[in-house]
Amino acid sequence: SHYCSTEAMANPGQKVVLITGCSSGIGLRMAVMLAKDEKQRYHVIATMRDLKRKDKLVEAAGDAYGKSLSLAVLDVCTDESVKQCIDGIKNRHVDVLINNAGIGLVGPVESISIAEMKSVFETNFFGVIRMIKEVMPDMKKRKGGHIIVVSSVMGLQGVVFNDVYAASKFLLKFNVTMSMIEPGPVHTEFESKMIQDVRQKEFPGADADTVNYFKNVYLPSSVDIFETLGQTPDDIARVSPPVIEQGSSARFRNLTNPLYTPIVALKYAEETGGLSVHAFYHMLFNLGPLMHVSMKAMQYLTCGCLRSRTISPN
Repeated sequence: SHYCSTEAMANPGQKVVLITGCSSGIGLRMAVMLAKDEKQRYHVIATMRDLKRKDKLVEAAGDAYGKSLSLAVLDVCTDESVKQCIDGIKNRHVDVLINNAGIGLVGPVESISIAEMKSVFETNFFGVIRMIKEVMPDMKKRKGGHIIVVSSVMGLQGVVFNDVYAASKFLLKFNVTMSMIEPGPVHTEFESKMIQDVRQKEFPGADADTVNYFKNVYLPSSVDIFETLGQTPDDIARVSPPVIEQGSSARFRNLTNPLYTPIVALKYAEETGGLSVHAFYHMLFNLGPLMHVSMKAMQYLTCGCLRSRTISPN
């Protein structure tokens, strides 16, 4: 069966929350946090491509598993899997869709194959669009629903989801709300493994200077930023209940990391976008060693206190 714990459906008054990409990281912590909600406001359908990877989630969910949390197989990269998953839900009723499934890719652009780039877009962009297309008609018919996209403050998604932002205004007519939760750096196994793999990787197609800058300037700085500014998946998960509960008054953009706000502000400070590009270039190539020292000092001084604060969606 494509669906697990099918009969563990929502109690009257509970919102049905479907979350993609729940085998680890942010998706797992969101699923557990909402399923263990003290007021029991949510029935969570936690989805993943392969149920063989469910053990961490089941363990973290504890008693909530089979009660306020059920599992479903879902691969956002195929239309058939998306339809099958939603059809497996009673009356296809999803109150809140949280699009969290995503993959990362890092490296000099000339060394990354088009196939690799396409696979990232297939999950991070088309996967989200597939999910929205599948739940949207029912939400509009019911005149109620909330679609949340877990994006990134720096990512491509900030650009491609301008269309989604425009759509969000129109959807208010149907009482369907759209929101984005935008983390900065997050400490997950996924990030650590990606940085580890990239360090070992050869980059055919990229010249020696580029590979040197990438491995010896960009990567160490990235590690510094992750260690100093990085939040935990729990920090991100804590933002989801307030966003859900605000319903139609929820803000479209919800940044999770106050330490990252000045960096984001650079993107919008002037219309050409040059300011943020020049600031990053200067930080990486001219202030590299100083940035390393500053980050270490900041880490020591804040002791992680600031990282665990989130910007309240209200």
